[in-house]
Amino acid sequence: MEDLVLNWDLGTGGLLILAVAAVAVLLILIMAFKVHAFLALTVTSIGTALVAGIPTSRIVEALGFGFNPTLGSVMLLVALGAMLGRMIEASGGAHILADRMIEIFGEQRAWLALSVASLLMGFPIFFDAGLVVMMPIIYAVARRVGGSFLSIALPSALAFSVMHIFSPPHPGPVAAAATIGADVGEVLIVGLVFALIVFACVAPIAAKVMGPRLDLPVPEILGDEREKTGFESRPKVSTIILLLLLPLVLILLNTGLNAVSTTRPDAEAFLGSPSVATLRMLGETPIALLITVFVSMFVLGWGAGKPGTLIEKIEDSALGPICSVVLVTGAGGMFGGVLRATGIGDAVASSLNSIGLPVIVAAFLIAQIVRLAQGSATVALTTAASLMAAVIAAGDFTSFQVVAIAMAMSAGSVGFSHVNDSGFWLVSRFFGMTMKQTLATWTVIQGLMAIIGFALSLILYGIASAAGF
Repeated sequence: MEDLVLNWDLGTGGLLILAVAAVAVLLILIMAFKVHAFLALTVTSIGTALVAGIPTSRIVEALGFGFNPTLGSVMLLVALGAMLGRMIEASGGAHILADRMIEIFGEQRAWLALSVASLLMGFPIFFDAGLVVMMPIIYAVARRVGGSFLSIALPSALAFSVMHIFSPPHPGPVAAAATIGADVGEVLIVGLVFALIVFACVAPIAAKVMGPRLDLPVPEILGDEREKTGFESRPKVSTIILLLLLPLVLILLNTGLNAVSTTRPDAEAFLGSPSVATLRMLGETPIALLITVFVSMFVLGWGAGKPGTLIEKIEDSALGPICSVVLVTGAGGMFGGVLRATGIGDAVASSLNSIGLPVIVAAFLIAQIVRLAQGSATVALTTAASLMAAVIAAGDFTSFQVVAIAMAMSAGSVGFSHVNDSGFWLVSRFFGMTMKQTLATWTVIQGLMAIIGFALSLILYGIASAAGF
């Protein structure tokens, strides 16, 4: 949409008012008039595009600007993850693994057991893919333990989120580090420390304060293993763990090869060689999940003596319930994409950049406000990095001061996820929450992550300034 010319210029103030009004209309449609989220997001996106001055001949293109890439990336991950999850669930593997984890950690710390697993899986796996893979285990543990479902589920989602936001090899921090000239190795180490501290601060609040306030049943979007399907096989705990680790190992293979290439002078030739390119392909997240689905079909299905017709039935049963998740998530991306197409993010960022705030404060605020305005954490982070790059290059900053600025932008990019963020709707649908409940829990959690992350960035910046490193 780079060549898009609006019919009129609303200015930064007008665009801000439009964004606030659009969110308000969306909230009213869903909460007051009970319009389905997919329809409400679509109607609001069209109205926002028209008011912003996007030509009527390009309205459909503007809707596809955010919807198509979001749907394309989410659909493969959610569909393959749901198939894998459904087979683990229906075989009884999720229940067996849940029992084993509870034996080790105890029922009172079941949320911590899942969170530790999610932190490990969240290092190489994107937020949405990792959450989908973990959902059958989360559901099984919640059914086994009883009590508040959200007390079990929210900390795991938080674990994936902190890794995705603060730590390479995820695209946001990697892009920010490259753009502002931060050392990727230092960003990796600091990002991991920040992720663990933020998790340690926020996870107990999610598990012990927010979760118990909402008494929600365990969703049955991936099926209910208490229903007999004929697919039960009581697999070993080690088998389920290996199935969960397989995509992790494949994705780590991709990540490792990319990391190795950065140390080689012939990086382009190295990555382009047939053997390396093939291994990298196997480690792409959708391919890794697809391979794991076929392995699970063999291990839990054919290898356990199940007929092919039953395996196909189990796989098919996983796809119907997730259609709503995929469409609503794509529509959330559509709404954010329309806001990006209007230029609101760039307008706000440019205005803030000209105020003359301290660099680390400006970096955080630009990322935070762009995130609030258009929804995408990665876009918010890369926008802030692009605007701050010249300022940082012209200044006399130490290595860890630059890392602190990168962390401040990462913190700003996660803050206060709401209705224009596709991840907001993914959590809402998989956790069986209404929009109001998601705002009261997930939005607050993400806001706390941003505040604590920014505070840590200020501390690191101060230490680096005093010590001169």
